Amino acid sequence: MAKVGVILSGCGVYDGSEINETVCVLLALDRAGAEAVCMAPNVDQAVVNHLTGEEVAGVTRNVLEESARIVRGNITDIAEIKAADLDALIIPGGFGAAKNLCTFAFKGIDCEVNPEVARLVREVVAAKKPLAAICIAPALISKVLGDDKLAHKLTIGTDVATADALESMGSQHVDCPVSQFVLDTDNKLISSPAYMLAGSIKEAAEGIEKTVAELLRLI
Repeated sequence: MAKVGVILSGCGVYDGSEINETVCVLLALDRAGAEAVCMAPNVDQAVVNHLTGEEVAGVTRNVLEESARIVRGNITDIAEIKAADLDALIIPGGFGAAKNLCTFAFKGIDCEVNPEVARLVREVVAAKKPLAAICIAPALISKVLGDDKLAHKLTIGTDVATADALESMGSQHVDCPVSQFVLDTDNKLISSPAYMLAGSIKEAAEGIEKTVAELLRLI
């Protein structure tokens, strides 16, 4: 059975993992007979009220604890996971990927990536194991691989400003519709827009399911 790492960033689109994207990933993996190894960094996050979209002043929650909500508690601190434990890695989107896994939402191209997230991404790429990133998650991949001067291509869909930012960090951006994915064959890197473009869960699911299928094909 293939073991696929799933990096989560909290619970909820505005301050954590996008729940629909995460569930689509987990369901596609389960249907394919793969084991999801869910993980998250053990760090604090700011909290956003999902009714208003506004940050709740002075309130923090723990990313690992919040991520555990989605996966019924079956989750591990990312610091305990190595590439050798996995056959592949996938990162769902949601603003948490750009706030808690890295600081792209706040600092743009000058962002920093959580050290444990960056470590695992580098380990997986160095081991030539497949890596997938969904929605805004390619931003953190762009930062890590760009800093390493590793030529790579990926997508966040068609948003010009975000695509330009990724190009500035060292990526070759490829426009992509919501129902498809972009494959970087040399690096076994797969990316798909999901809710960067999706207007419904079924639209997001189509590209995600194809992404998961390609990820497993490359193992």
